[in-house]
Amino acid sequence: MRKLLDGIYDVSGLISALLIAGICLLVTTQVMLNLITKTGLTDMNLTIPSYADFAGYMLAASSFLALAYTLVRGGHIRVNLVLRVLPAKLRLAAEVVAHMLGAGVAGYATFYMYRLTLESYEFGDMSSGIVAIPLYIPQSTLLTGLVVLTVAMIDLTVQIIRSGEPVGVEQMNTE
Repeated sequence: MRKLLDGIYDVSGLISALLIAGICLLVTTQVMLNLITKTGLTDMNLTIPSYADFAGYMLAASSFLALAYTLVRGGHIRVNLVLRVLPAKLRLAAEVVAHMLGAGVAGYATFYMYRLTLESYEFGDMSSGIVAIPLYIPQSTLLTGLVVLTVAMIDLTVQIIRSGEPVGVEQMNTE
């Protein structure tokens, strides 16, 4: 089970990185097309239709898909000021409560993103750009990122309870 969860987090992070690379490629291509158009090498106005919309969708997808990967790698900002002064048992309890609250918030966001995505699908909502995209497609990438984040929050909570040690103890002791 551990390998499966770690694999899901890694794939989510990899897709996120590929989407960022895709944004760079898309924007660079559009800039090159703008240069070609401005220099007068062609009589046509070269542009990628709705490229800003596509870049925005990729950025949102990348951001949400990176959440769980960043969480399990310890990349999110943690405020350890209170945790440092707590005794070990209280620190453990605070970690468990914080992760349970995080899992609850992530689950809440996941539920409502699911409802929004389903509603967009059922009503056939489309983007308003030059290229009309069914909105459930980019919304489903956000939903996927939230599902993986919720699983990661629950996973970390279970790890903390099983190990009996707060996450990030080694960082707190070296700071």
